[in-house]
Amino acid sequence: MILLLLIVIPMAGGLIAWIVERINSSFARWAAVLSLLINLILAVTMWIEQPIAGAPSQWITKFAVPWIPSFGISFSLAIDGLSLLMLILTFFLGILAVVTSWNEIKYKIGFFHFNLLWVLAGITGVFLTMDLFLFYFFWEVMLIPMYLLIGIWGHENRRYAAYKFFIFTQASGLMMFLAILGLYYVHGNLTGTYTFDYFQLLNTPFEGGTGRWLMLGFLAAFIVKLPVVPFHSWLPDAHSEAPTAGSLILAGLLLKTGAYGLLRFIIPLFPNEAHEIAPWAMLLGVIGILYGALLAFSQTDLKRLVAYTSVSHMGFVMLGVFAFNELALQGVVMQMITHGISTGALFILAGSLYERIHTRDIESMGGFWKQMPFMGTIALIFAMASLGLPGLGNFIAEFLTLVGSWQASHILTILATIGLVAATAYSLRIVAKVFHGVESKQDHALHDLTLREKLILLPLVASIIWLGLFPQSVLNLSRPTIQPLSIEAVQSGPKAEISASTLEKGGNHE
Repeated sequence: MILLLLIVIPMAGGLIAWIVERINSSFARWAAVLSLLINLILAVTMWIEQPIAGAPSQWITKFAVPWIPSFGISFSLAIDGLSLLMLILTFFLGILAVVTSWNEIKYKIGFFHFNLLWVLAGITGVFLTMDLFLFYFFWEVMLIPMYLLIGIWGHENRRYAAYKFFIFTQASGLMMFLAILGLYYVHGNLTGTYTFDYFQLLNTPFEGGTGRWLMLGFLAAFIVKLPVVPFHSWLPDAHSEAPTAGSLILAGLLLKTGAYGLLRFIIPLFPNEAHEIAPWAMLLGVIGILYGALLAFSQTDLKRLVAYTSVSHMGFVMLGVFAFNELALQGVVMQMITHGISTGALFILAGSLYERIHTRDIESMGGFWKQMPFMGTIALIFAMASLGLPGLGNFIAEFLTLVGSWQASHILTILATIGLVAATAYSLRIVAKVFHGVESKQDHALHDLTLREKLILLPLVASIIWLGLFPQSVLNLSRPTIQPLSIEAVQSGPKAEISASTLEKGGNHE
């Protein structure tokens, strides 16, 4: 039942926050924090009590009850190392999102926290569900509350950004739903069992190009959410107009549902079809790395700059997933976690600056280090993390991804490495433009980080350093999930009929 509680608690917490606002707005904030803290404790306890490194099965625990049995729909939940890592990240960043918005949100406070917690509940459901109909349900649960967070509490162009986010996500989500229905009927016609159960659908054989079309339906939803160039244009608008908590959830968690979908659904359900598109998928990843970095360097809006760094960093996810190499796949998992922490921290810093100077234009900033040395130090740490400095978590993620992708394509790996040089340029530009250089001509009454802001950012600093120095605990936890996705495992699987040319040199796509 603990898996069900992980979803129910934030939903209930959101309702309570909405109701108790009528008594005192602070009660809404505390209700949100406490519900997420309970979930974080449950998830961390599960990690401590259920070490799965070297375990015979990747699944820690499962929960399933019939929901609509006549249509083969069940309330099926399961958790493995990958899910557990994503849940810990979800609840950790969720708590920080609530605390970040403590003073920023001035109106409809209860409804704000209701939407925030229901987004997190939807994300939790996405990471836990093993029924494809239920997966789509939670995929949609994420959409509406985030649309409201941007559209109600965002900045000047919030309605445009919210509509754009909704259209991109809804359209691609409907394509996934059609693919889910197609997979449901294909499996039913072949076996006589019509079901949405993930475990029964895993070894469904496909005839002709059916599998390719079904995979593309799933892929559309995941690459839009990730996002992959050229389906990325909703992201900078959503980030720049969202409140700070919304940007934190978008960058830290919502994008990761796309990466999670690639690992959980694309490769296991469609291994042959995934190998067919691997060279093109890796190429799209490299284009995203370079294009995102170029646009990040050219931005003057601080939040749009950070948003485009996400486009660049998520390119490494595409590169690593379709390299079909265990090292690259482990790098993808690390990238999901470290990007959520480092980019989330940069958005928090951007929000803190906006509260002080009421602008996001970096041309209006400069020389802030003298007045805000503590904020400058924190910003420098996460700028270094973003460019992949050794000793910080992002370096581990990108190093593993590049080492693994080298076995699949030398050329694409070399091009992706150029993206690290570009990352150095845009990361140092943030520090130089905001905290160094010529002092701003505008008379800003600045003060350094408050105690609340320090309590938000210092755990993020500790996390990114810990992941850089001691990544093995994360790698051990995710290994039982990642190993079956490597090319050797797929090659020996029941559906594997991969050509020798595709597998040459450990999966060389060149």
